Amino acid sequence: MLPALSPDEQRHSEALAALIRTELAAAGGWLSFERFMELALYAPGLGYYSAGSWKLGSGGDFVTAPEVSELFGRCVAQQCAEVLRTMGGGEILELGPGTGSLAASILRALDAEGILPQRYALLEVSGDLAARQRARLDALPAHLRAPLVWLERLPPAPLTGVILANEVADALPVRRFTVRGGAVHELGVALSSRGTLEDGLRAPDAALTEACAAMFGAPPRSLPDGYTSEVNLVLAPWIASLAASLDRGVMLLFDYGLPRAHYYHQQRVAGTLRCHFRQRAHDDPFVNLGVQDITAWVDFTRLAEGASSAGLEVSGFATQAAVLLALGLERLVAAAPDARSRARLAGEARRLIMPEEMGEAFKAMALTRGYPAPLTGFSLQDLRRQL
Repeated sequence: MLPALSPDEQRHSEALAALIRTELAAAGGWLSFERFMELALYAPGLGYYSAGSWKLGSGGDFVTAPEVSELFGRCVAQQCAEVLRTMGGGEILELGPGTGSLAASILRALDAEGILPQRYALLEVSGDLAARQRARLDALPAHLRAPLVWLERLPPAPLTGVILANEVADALPVRRFTVRGGAVHELGVALSSRGTLEDGLRAPDAALTEACAAMFGAPPRSLPDGYTSEVNLVLAPWIASLAASLDRGVMLLFDYGLPRAHYYHQQRVAGTLRCHFRQRAHDDPFVNLGVQDITAWVDFTRLAEGASSAGLEVSGFATQAAVLLALGLERLVAAAPDARSRARLAGEARRLIMPEEMGEAFKAMALTRGYPAPLTGFSLQDLRRQL
C-alpha cells in the first residue's frame, strides 16, 4: 500500500494526467512509453523532475549514495583529484546534482588535497532543485563557492577535466516491449474504458524492431512468451552529447544496471522498470503522476557502444563497491577522529559497498578521451569483458 497523496499532490497529479490524456487523444489514443515517461518526469511545471516536490533523502522518495554518506563524495573526489593533476588542472561538470551534497563533499575533499577545479558547473534543469542546491552550497566557505556555476544546458565549449553523472542515466525515458506469440510488440500507453491510463500494445516501429532484432534475433527465439522489458534508445544520443562536451579528460558514471547479457536474461521476465514514492518501490507507473519517480536500470553494454561510437574509450567498468574501495574508503573510515565516528562511518560504508545494499547493483563506468594514465578507481576490478 502506498501512502495517500496530499490534496496539493492530488491536484498536481490530476493536472499532469489531464495533460497526458490530451496528448494521447491528439496521438490517436496511443503513446510510446518513452513519450509517457518523458512527460511524467519532465513536462514543464508538472513532471516529477520539473516540479517542486522534495525528492531526495530520508524525507523524499529515494536516497542516493551522496545522501547515504559523505564518504561517497570523498572517494569520488580522490578520482577527480587524480584526473585534474594528470591533466594539469581543469573543470568538473556534474549532471543532475540533486541536493548539492556531492558537490559539497567533492569541493571540501579537493580543497584538502590542494587542487580545486577552475570551475565546478552543476547542470540542473529544475529551477526548484537549483535553488535548493544554491541554498545548501551557500554554506561553503567563499573560496569553495567561487568555482560554482549553474547551467541549464551543456556548455557550448568542450571542457578539459571531469564529467560526473550519479544516477542520471536511469531517469532517461525508455521504450517498453513484450513478446507475444513469438514476436516483439511495443508496450505503450493507452486509455482504458474508464478513462485511466493502461498498457497498450501495437506493432513496433522500425527503431524498436531494429534494436530488438540486433539483441535477440528476429523472431526473438531466446525470449519466452510473455517476456517484458525495456530498451533505452536515447542512451546513445545522450552519451554522444556528453562526449561533445568533453575535449580531454574523464567521464564518470554511477548507476544501477547490468551488462546486456545479464539485463536481458531469460529469467528476468518482467524487466527493470521501477517507481519510487516516499521510500517505497513499486511497479505501477500510472499512479501518482508527477509526484513519483520512474526509472529503469541501465544497459551498460548499450552505454559502452554509444560511447565508442562517440569517440570515447571505455577505460573502466566495475561495481560501486570495487571503485570506492580502490579510492580509499577503508582508509577514510579508519581515519575518523574517534570510535563513535568510526562506527558511524563504518555503517555508512557498509550501505555503500555491501552486495545486498548498493555495492553490487550499482556500477561505475569510466569513459575517457585523451587521458594518458590509468584510473585508480578501477584498479581493483575490471568487468569490461562482460560488456
